[in-house]
Amino acid sequence: MGAPGEHLSLAAALGLDPSAAERLARYLDLLAAWSEHTSLTGARTPAARVELLVRPVVEVARRLSGGTLLDIGSGNGSPGLVLAAVRPDVQATLLEPRMRRWAFLREAARAMELTVDVRRQRHDEYDGPPATTVTVRALRLPPEEMAPLVAPGGRLLVFGADLPAHPELAAEDWGSPGVHVFRRR
Repeated sequence: MGAPGEHLSLAAALGLDPSAAERLARYLDLLAAWSEHTSLTGARTPAARVELLVRPVVEVARRLSGGTLLDIGSGNGSPGLVLAAVRPDVQATLLEPRMRRWAFLREAARAMELTVDVRRQRHDEYDGPPATTVTVRALRLPPEEMAPLVAPGGRLLVFGADLPAHPELAAEDWGSPGVHVFRRR
């Protein structure tokens, strides 16, 4: 799991304000503990967890506008919980249909002292309004299923694989390796 305080020192090294670094350390500590019994991440060390789950999210968080966030298939909490921790001006909704992962997200949000809406549902069951920012990691969903979830002028951030072209989504280059950004027309 790592030495006590290791997640905090690694999060603080990202140049975050102390309260965001503390929230992220609580998240990473809980993630490490839960991952011993539930498959949440393949990252086994504190440094690996920060590099895989936090650093790429922090890099794009600085470029986001405020508003609403919808994280599809939130699973282990990255990017949704990480964005909520770093950007308290964003109102986050996390969608996760699997019971154990949904339970983890609720516990992590509580431990991080975040007010987020954690729903046990799939993206195609979501009945809320389109969001300013929609995020997805490790899910290969067709763009036609995600585009309606993004408010006009809002952004879809795909962590990992790129998306095929879609007439409603214009690709943008944010210079963030492994993160594909699309603006909804």
